[in-house]
Amino acid sequence: MAAKTDQFVSPDYFVLDELLTEEQKLIRESVRNYVKKEISPIIEDYAQRAEFPEHIVKQLGELGCFGPTIPVEYGGGGLDYISYGLMMQELERGDSGVRSTASVQGSLVMFPIYEYGSEEQRHKYLPKLASGEWLGCFGLTEPDHGSNPAGMLTNIKDAGDHVILNGAKMWISNAPFSQVAVVWAKDEQGDIRGVIVERGMKGFSTPTTHGKWSLRASATGELVFDNVQVPKENILNIKGLKGPLSCLTRARYGIAWGSVGAAMDCYDTALRYSLERVQFDRPIGGFQLQQKKLAEMITEITKAQLLNWRLGVLMNEHKATPQQVSMAKRNGCEIAADIARDARQMLGGMGITGEYAIMRHMMNIESVITYEGTHDIHLLITGMDVTGLNAFK
Repeated sequence: MAAKTDQFVSPDYFVLDELLTEEQKLIRESVRNYVKKEISPIIEDYAQRAEFPEHIVKQLGELGCFGPTIPVEYGGGGLDYISYGLMMQELERGDSGVRSTASVQGSLVMFPIYEYGSEEQRHKYLPKLASGEWLGCFGLTEPDHGSNPAGMLTNIKDAGDHVILNGAKMWISNAPFSQVAVVWAKDEQGDIRGVIVERGMKGFSTPTTHGKWSLRASATGELVFDNVQVPKENILNIKGLKGPLSCLTRARYGIAWGSVGAAMDCYDTALRYSLERVQFDRPIGGFQLQQKKLAEMITEITKAQLLNWRLGVLMNEHKATPQQVSMAKRNGCEIAADIARDARQMLGGMGITGEYAIMRHMMNIESVITYEGTHDIHLLITGMDVTGLNAFK
């Protein structure tokens, strides 16, 4: 398939750029230019073939997209959370799978090692993960335990200077290509612990998940542990669900921004198409029903951009709650799903072809709306926060 020129123009209806620093805008531009040059020309082909463009891992590392908020001394960018959000927005504007690769690496692998790891663990793993020399993955979801991670069966048993890890994890982004996995398992006391598992450890395998209609350019797999011996120095210093959930809060924050990036791309494509496509002797953008769709799209995008920016300010000030992050994640995914669908309709039959990104975004968002807390779970998190009543049990 011939590569098309990426003509994306970012919608900014309420002049949010005035709220950004020069550094934040520079970071956004560098990632946007990278996506236009390196991702857009190839991603449709990789998605059609259901292949992961492995070469982008090093590129993303060089660009600083892995662990941008991690301190510089460990190989991170030492950046603020709005910069991180803008990076995720631009990457997902290219493809949700590309953003997933970066989200997992930074928020789900590097963050727990930085936050709960020893100095030895930090210096051993973080620089290699930051540079893209190593890829990491995050093992929480199990075949029978998704929305209820506390029910996990994966476990570790004490065996002297190491622990024995048994169990399985499912729907794990990056798994087939990862050198490192941060895995959550129950110890003999029933406490959830984090352990760093390395490729090559005997009994550890990562079968690839095939047959996906969504995130086709992202590598998904399982993590299988059959009496894997993990040295005790690979255990993270955190007990309970707080460990994995704190990681998910940061990753969900990235999704809030990323999903809006996908929505922006669908809107931009539909707007441009509506001005070029002529029916009944005029551009379809001149018809009321098409204008209604575009007006609703830009309204929802603008609301989400404002929500994300304010959340970024709260993250930078260490004031953001996990519940606020839940709301932004759910909102971003919902508007992205709706906008992708409306944009696809505006393009008619062309909307289902690989000549435009909309159908790929639409399918990807079906995963993004489900992973790291489903749409319904995030609604219940907000519901419990405003009522004080737990609807989960």
